[in-house]
Formats: sequence, structure tokens, C-alpha cells
Amino acid sequence: VLERSLADVSVLAGLLIDKFRFHMPLYRQHQRMEAAGVHLARSTLTGWVHDTIDLLRPVYDAQLASILTSRVLAMDETPIKAGRKSKGKMKQGYFWPVYGDQDEVAFPFATSRGHQHAVEILGEYCGTLISDDYKAYEAYAEKRDKVTRASCWAHVRRKFVEAEDVEPERSARVLEWIRGVYRIEDEIREEKLEGEAKLKKRTEGSQPLVAELFAWLEQELVASALLPTNPFTDAARHALKLKPCLEVFLSDPQVPIDTNHLERALRPIPMGRKAWLFCWTEVGAEKVGIIQSLISTCVIHGVDPYTYLVDVLQRVAIHPQSEVADLTPRIWKTKFADRAMPSPALAN
Repeated sequence: VLERSLADVSVLAGLLIDKFRFHMPLYRQHQRMEAAGVHLARSTLTGWVHDTIDLLRPVYDAQLASILTSRVLAMDETPIKAGRKSKGKMKQGYFWPVYGDQDEVAFPFATSRGHQHAVEILGEYCGTLISDDYKAYEAYAEKRDKVTRASCWAHVRRKFVEAEDVEPERSARVLEWIRGVYRIEDEIREEKLEGEAKLKKRTEGSQPLVAELFAWLEQELVASALLPTNPFTDAARHALKLKPCLEVFLSDPQVPIDTNHLERALRPIPMGRKAWLFCWTEVGAEKVGIIQSLISTCVIHGVDPYTYLVDVLQRVAIHPQSEVADLTPRIWKTKFADRAMPSPALAN
């Protein structure tokens, strides 16, 4: 697979799976190899991982391009330490995960949380963007007529949970309204409703609850004379400010109520931070984003990441560049999964 290297594709895929799916740092993998009588330099393993991810970069690019064609797109940001700032200190970088409506996820890396990175990643995106209330998304949507901004109910709910200690009765009442909306979503999933049937369910069940909630919040802020510093006041004003964005899901059945699906997909990043802690370089962090995008999408689609990587790493040298999208996990599952190529070494 790699020029001037005797490493079998099964070894390369195994290194990637152990590190990025099961969060086993390379030094531990190196220790395990040493214990088994396989003596290699640590730098050799690092080189193999970097070079293998480089082979997969075009596949990642094709997947990110596919995600950015989604009619509904979820986006968030999560921190990662990447690159040395000074002795004993690392720079703060960010992954900006994006989740498309065909259940694909990508983890573009940027050196900061600056607004310009959202613009660079989203480019000329047209559709509905669902996110938390970070100003970068608001600023992006305001400048693009073809972008509808939707907000995440889970983030709004969190603020009322935080206000429970100070205003338990008021917070409990709001949370019960929100639970009612989520119960409707549970029923939609259980009944497997789509399109017009899903929209009708939301219109009849969720819309009255949402209207009652916002009307009560407006009345409560006027009548209760709560201090501006009160956590409930902050949560209520926050919800009312986002009202148009929070109501988008009521008029579009494809828009989810929250970004929890993205939160679940990006879980490997914080789990990785606890295992391998940081990336020595920003280039290394970018490569983490590439491989984690493909592995996480495999998991979402029920594809075994090891089988996928063993097959795709052998196809990259022979597959037409114009059809690279066929090697993304979502399409690979339909085109190649039933005839996946095994490792030559294991096949023999």
C-alpha cells in the first residue's frame, strides 16, 4: 500500500482502528508489538499512520463535498490541543464537525474558533443550518439569503436545567413543555413517520406546545419582575431571542429538533482527548479529522471500519479519480461491501 514499505494493509488498518476507534495511543500499540516480539521504531508507526491517512484524503474531501450539498446540515465545534505553543503548553485548536442529511459526518480542523472558519468550511452552502447559538453561525446565515438558520432545542433546554436550583417551579414548568415536544418526536420515530405525515404530527402536537411555551415566557418576564441576573431570566430571554430559529422544525419535516445526532457522532473526539490527550502538530490534528470522519461515518452506517479500510486502501491506487465518491463509506456500503477485498497476507 505504501511505497518502499513492507507493511501489509491489515497492519495499517489495524493501527488506525486501534488508535482512532478504540483510542489506544501509538506508544501503547508499540509496547504491545514489542511484547509480541515485533521490533519497530515508534517513528515508523507514526509515519505509517500519517502516510496512510494521506492516501484517504481524497475520499474525505469527497465526503465533505457530499455533506455540503445537504438540504439540512448540522454544525458544531469542539476543542483539541494541537501544536506546541511553548515549553509544556499546547495551542488550542478546534474541530468543526458537520453532519449531513445522508448520515455522513466530517471533522474539518481549524486553528481557532473564529467566525472566518465557519465561512471557509461552509462556503456557498444553501439550505438549513442547525446549530447552537454561537454567533459565527448567526453571522454566516445573515449574510446568505439561501441559508435558513435553525436552533437546537437541547441547548435551550440546558439553560432551564441550570436555572432549576434558583427557580425550580418556573423551570420545571418550562421543562415539562419541552418534554412534551420531545414526546411527540419519540412518537414520530416509533411510528416511522416521514414527510407530510411527520409534518402533520408536529403541527397538531408540537406547534400548540411551542406556542404556549413562548407565550408564557413572554408573560412571565413581564409579570414576575425577576432580576436580569436571575438564571431563569437569562434562559427565558435566550429562548425568546431564538424563537424564529427554534420554530423552523415545525415547518420542515427534514429539520431535526436538536443536534443530538451530531453530538453522538463527535463523541470519539472528546474520548480521544482523554486517551491521546493532544496532537503534536496542527497537521496531525487535521489528519485526525480526516480518519475520524471516515471511521465515524462507517459506524453510523453499520459498516465495519476495519473491513472498509482494508478494502479502500487497496482500491485507492486503481480506482478512477473521477469516481472517488464511490469510496466514501455511505456509497461503498452499496457498491463494494459485499465483495470487499481482504488483506493479501491474510488471504494467503
